Amino acid sequence: MLLAPTDPSIRRWAEQSNTIVHWTDVERGGHFAALETPDLLVADLREFVSELS
Repeated sequence: MLLAPTDPSIRRWAEQSNTIVHWTDVERGGHFAALETPDLLVADLREFVSELS
């Protein structure tokens, strides 16, 4: 999950009923990461996929 600085942190609630395997906090961007910071989103997706193998 890519979490922008303008989004409220939901990690503690997510961890209560899920096993978090990948989490990224970024310095810039907003709720619409694909439109606002596509470079960060693509980098995060690539990192996640590389961890699967």
